[in-house]
Amino acid sequence: MAIELKQQLRMSQQLVMTPQLQQAIKLLQLNQMELVGLVEQELQENPCLEEDEREEETSAELADATPGEELGSVTEPGGQEEPTEPSGESAADSDSPAELSGDLSEEGSLGPTAEVATSAEEPTDADKIADVEWEAYLESHPQTGLDARGLGGEDERPSLEATLTRRQTLGEHLDWQLHLADLDEGAVRIAQWIIGNLDERGYLRTTVEEIAQEAGVEIEAVETVLARVQRFDPLGVAARDLRECLLIQIKALRMKDPLVFEIVDAHLDLLQKRDFKGLARILESTPEEVAQAGSVIASLEPRPARDFGGDEPVYITPDIYVHKIGEEFHVLLNEDGLPKLKVNHVYRDVLRSGSPVEDAKGTRDYVQDKLRSALWLIKSIHQRQRTIYKVMESIIQHQRNFFEHGVAHLKPLNLRDVADDIDMHESTVSRVTTNKYVHTPQGIYELKYFFNSSISRFQGEAVASESVKEKIRKLIADEDPKKPLSDQRIAEALKTSNIDIARRTVTKYREAMNILSSSKRRQVI
Repeated sequence: MAIELKQQLRMSQQLVMTPQLQQAIKLLQLNQMELVGLVEQELQENPCLEEDEREEETSAELADATPGEELGSVTEPGGQEEPTEPSGESAADSDSPAELSGDLSEEGSLGPTAEVATSAEEPTDADKIADVEWEAYLESHPQTGLDARGLGGEDERPSLEATLTRRQTLGEHLDWQLHLADLDEGAVRIAQWIIGNLDERGYLRTTVEEIAQEAGVEIEAVETVLARVQRFDPLGVAARDLRECLLIQIKALRMKDPLVFEIVDAHLDLLQKRDFKGLARILESTPEEVAQAGSVIASLEPRPARDFGGDEPVYITPDIYVHKIGEEFHVLLNEDGLPKLKVNHVYRDVLRSGSPVEDAKGTRDYVQDKLRSALWLIKSIHQRQRTIYKVMESIIQHQRNFFEHGVAHLKPLNLRDVADDIDMHESTVSRVTTNKYVHTPQGIYELKYFFNSSISRFQGEAVASESVKEKIRKLIADEDPKKPLSDQRIAEALKTSNIDIARRTVTKYREAMNILSSSKRRQVI
């Protein structure tokens, strides 16, 4: 069989994601704050994009407008009205009504507005107050102005970066106390080794022997400095385990109850299991006394570094607002901080001009590429807003009882239901609902919250899993603390409410809500 090279022409269809399609998909996944950041970046990088700073006139402003100044028309000197072009690409080529009125004033032509302005009127009280020289007043009364605090005018105020603060770390807090402590240079060096080996809970994560070896000192010296550091604020810091941490706090607070000391010193495992009867039998006491001692121990801090650890709080900015007006729910997209984009007419004119410059073709290619990118970005943002709006309207239609009455009335819902309702693919709905939040009359929720699996009932329609979780939470909140409900009893109570659920499902939901088991929720007193 001979081996030879051949050329073949073959046609085939292939699905290819263009850069424009990738950008549109990316915009769908962004929340409101991320979209604002992306638009601001595009404004800096694309010269064909600019922010439209003209404000649209509201209905109240139109009702209060002087004749001849209606939206969409400009009064010419002769009294005729010439319609203006709408906002968008064509609006970039035309002057705004404010600019046209300024030109007319320069020509000396007076319209109805100018005639009213020239008429002599008695100044009102508001006009008299506006004429007051407030700057001179503040200078003559410095105790009421910013100068009294040493801030001066706008230019003399500190920058925003100079006023920002951050949470103090545990290491910085202990270092500050270390500099105030009466320790020699060697002890300070050992204390720094100890502080540097604390974990996020405030516990010492190494041994005394290792610190002594690294610092080149005796073990007794490390023990002495460790006892001194453990008396720093917060109490219990640099402890090696939970037992030592609680004992340090008990001694510092001078607790007199010997039962508290004995439980912490030798029976913490039984206390964690809340075996009050077993503790009472071992300590020769009553369960009530053991429970009271357990309450005292529970008031101590098992994680000394709690106030210094953790991430900074994350504030949620809703992407959508849902307001109830009358009997209907209305969707309002959050566009706060989102610039209104338009195409710069200067660069568009470059494409229309036939400049004989040698590099004119390269310039036109560059401008054409940037112009195409700008137009596609504007179109993609509009498409994104329309898609989010349609998805939210569909969610309201499916979950109207939730918006009316709360979580207990949440219905089962999946992505396919919404996708079929708005004639889109499930992946599009998934991207729209990712990392986005809605402000509703019931509170702020993530859009994914409205999509729930179903729990069957003995009779009637299925119920949403989140609704079942809410029922479990209410049952536990209303239980007797001395006789808490077990998972089996909760499942039986739900079955009496026409909800078919297994005990292990109740356990899964309870653990998902970070609720302890019945044995750990039990209280004696």
